[in-house]
Amino acid sequence: MVVRDYNDEIQYLEKISPTAWRIKIGFQPNMNVEGVFYVNSHLEKLMFEELRNSCRPGMVGGFLPGMKQIANVAALPGIVGKSIGLPDVHSGYGFAIGNMAAFDMADAKSIVSPGGVGFDINCGVRLLRTNLTEKDVLPVKEQLAQSLFDHIPVGVGSKGIIPMTANDLEEALEMGIDWSLREGYIWAEDKEHCEEFGRMLNADPSKVSLRAKKRGLPQLGTLGAGNHYAEIQVVEEIFDAWATRKMGIDRKGQVCIMIHSGSRGFGHQVATDALVAMEKAMKRDGIETNDRQLACARIMSEEGQDYLKAMSAAANFAWVNRSSMTFLARQAFAKQFQTTPDDLDMHVIYDVSHNIAKMEEHVVNGKLKTLLVHRKGSTRAFPPHHPLIPVDYQLTGQPVLIGGTMGTCSYILTGTEHGMQETFGSTCHGAGRALSRAKSRRNIDYQSVLNKLQEMGISIRVASPKLVMEEAPESYKNVTDVVNTCHDAGISKKCVKLRPIAVIKG
Repeated sequence: MVVRDYNDEIQYLEKISPTAWRIKIGFQPNMNVEGVFYVNSHLEKLMFEELRNSCRPGMVGGFLPGMKQIANVAALPGIVGKSIGLPDVHSGYGFAIGNMAAFDMADAKSIVSPGGVGFDINCGVRLLRTNLTEKDVLPVKEQLAQSLFDHIPVGVGSKGIIPMTANDLEEALEMGIDWSLREGYIWAEDKEHCEEFGRMLNADPSKVSLRAKKRGLPQLGTLGAGNHYAEIQVVEEIFDAWATRKMGIDRKGQVCIMIHSGSRGFGHQVATDALVAMEKAMKRDGIETNDRQLACARIMSEEGQDYLKAMSAAANFAWVNRSSMTFLARQAFAKQFQTTPDDLDMHVIYDVSHNIAKMEEHVVNGKLKTLLVHRKGSTRAFPPHHPLIPVDYQLTGQPVLIGGTMGTCSYILTGTEHGMQETFGSTCHGAGRALSRAKSRRNIDYQSVLNKLQEMGISIRVASPKLVMEEAPESYKNVTDVVNTCHDAGISKKCVKLRPIAVIKG
């Protein structure tokens, strides 16, 4: 690793617009392309502070600063365009979280890296609308929060209540959301409003280890812990009334439900298994990276293909997981209001993934290329008229769901043509951590976090109260800063702001 003092490091950084910085070639060894990261003045300070701290003598251990990780990704074989850091970028395993990169499928040296997808494969967000208003919900808010908490299994070791045999799991891994549809857990139109229509077609359950299947089987239809949540939210502000009407949101105060979860222990095991196999493949194929956490394999190698097939199975697991929780949330609301989910108009607005690698077509230097796009802690944001987004959103662009942190607001954005050109149709995914989990536990008292939420009028149900400090709003960057940066940079467009009134957490 290159060791320089802070003043030497910043010579390689150049501000190219009010919301973007360029990382020049040479910042890290062997960079094939430049890096770029999007920040506003507040977020900029956090990024540079992280870099300054890493330059202090004796600063070893922990992850590299986000800027260094973006630059290390720029040194991977087969990368095209730029290595891109979105406004919520922060240090992660291998790739920074909020880092996206695209690799040319036609280049035999191009790689796939599990560190570019993340351990929680297809961690994502789903938003359901209702025809209820805040006035309808406030009198029964506590009962509704309890009902959701009772219906959706949450917490670290939570087990699902959707009946599942080993054979069912095999089918679910292959079929994705089609399995949920066949079993009657979702509505046919849910599939339409889901990225990839809820099914990765190249999934192959035979490429998944028995250990991963054993971990996944009891966890289907569970929320998990960490930053995962189910929230009852209220529309607070509408920035683009025409686009929101297409989503079925037509007034302030309208109640929505946001579900944020992923592939649980199943995806984690798939990633762990792949990293072991890829370390061997790197030695065999002579692949060198700047950071051993960037373990990778040639896309067309056996290890590369096996990982993509297993990753797709994990992505399908996550869609079935969110679909099962959609079913449970609809039941909870229907029971509370003594009606049917249909009468409550509980339709899925959209379901986005923010930890995934997918084959997509993009224009690079004027030529149409097929790329393997790694999005880790970043969300696909395709523009209007793109063939891969639903008919309902052809004129508005793809809805992008940005989950806030516990007790802060969330947003719906839409994809733009500018984002397609600049970031391969990608934008931020949430607030992004500002404090590590360990630091949050040391600095924040969980009781004061719970009291603060109560003062804000937010009902909360938590399976592990001690984990609350890790997810306190102070542990994260300001989601409004992140979203405004994306909007100002033109890589996505603000549509709706949502405010939580009840939070269910693991």
